[in-house]
Amino acid sequence: MNVKHTIIPIIAIILTSFNLRPAITSVSPLLGTIRESLHMSAASSSLLTSLAVLCMGLFAPFAIKLANRFSIERAIAYSLILIGLATAARFFAYYAWVMLLTAFLAGIGIAIAGPLLSGFIKQNFTNPSRVVGIYSLALVVGASLGSGLSIPLSSLFHTWQASAASWAILAVIAVFFWWKPIEKMPVTNTVSDTSSADNNLKQLLTDQKAWLLTVFFGLMAFMFYTIMAWLPPIVEDMGYSKQQAGMMLTLLTVAQMPATFLVPILNNRLQHRAVWLVGCSSLELIGLFLLLFSVNPWLSSLLIGIGAGGLFSLGLTLPIDEAKNIKEASILAAMTQSVGFVFAALGPLFVGLVRDYTGNFTAAIIGMVVIVIAMILIQIKLGNQKHQQIK
Repeated sequence: MNVKHTIIPIIAIILTSFNLRPAITSVSPLLGTIRESLHMSAASSSLLTSLAVLCMGLFAPFAIKLANRFSIERAIAYSLILIGLATAARFFAYYAWVMLLTAFLAGIGIAIAGPLLSGFIKQNFTNPSRVVGIYSLALVVGASLGSGLSIPLSSLFHTWQASAASWAILAVIAVFFWWKPIEKMPVTNTVSDTSSADNNLKQLLTDQKAWLLTVFFGLMAFMFYTIMAWLPPIVEDMGYSKQQAGMMLTLLTVAQMPATFLVPILNNRLQHRAVWLVGCSSLELIGLFLLLFSVNPWLSSLLIGIGAGGLFSLGLTLPIDEAKNIKEASILAAMTQSVGFVFAALGPLFVGLVRDYTGNFTAAIIGMVVIVIAMILIQIKLGNQKHQQIK
């Protein structure tokens, strides 16, 4: 691609990425207020995260079918419209079912856009690792904006509903970059023909490496969304104020940024995948132990943020690295995200149920420690092999 045809897709990818997390992360700092306003229990309020993540898993397989029917670019545009409408509807969220419905619809939109962005990157860029670094960094920036600005926006608008709905403007901006300009690019618009895609899916479903990647993505996403949903309440339970707890979540998301951008690039150059994977997981593990023993949640947030940022970008990079072409990249991304996000949806719900049952977060944090240890074992099994194509 020439410079023009490189810059426009990157801008489109960045703007789309900005939309894929605020619908989830903007809820967490306001969770206490939302629970009081809508009379929700800890378990039911956890569904505001779990339901969105569950939809991200259940509906990811439909991304390929939509791309085959409409093109990757147009399918992403439709998903952005759905995310925008769902987010805007939160302005009228005076009942719990409205918030749950918006989480459901936003999750569907995110489920469609995520795998298709991986295929789009594989299709249009000769060095996908660098672009995935930009893509995952933009995801973290969007998540950080959602968590960091929710309370200030709530104060500005004097209502949490307006704060939660304000993120719809990101979708309005992004959709224009997919509806017209991208369609004019001289690239292939469809992922593949349906029969070929089905054959590739059947091959992946019997491949050990594909399942290792899927399990890793599931464990990584389980931790990511659980900590994003419950870090502020955990910190508040330690005796910190609501504002301090929100700041720690902001610190966590900001700490993800350098790791999110640099780790896939360093992994691509040094090709010691297991070292980066286990190293990032170890940082998460140390951070969880600090939370477990109520030792400096600021440091805990920093370590978990760095670890989560590196793992998240690697989770997005590995399916692209392992795939032979755009078709396989999209299908493998859909597989890892479909199964992975369904499992990840259990995380916030698990913590909410344990918190309701025990009255504290100790048992839930121990459960997260077990998840990270299991993830490390999977990462060792994945090893250092790079660009070993799925058979």
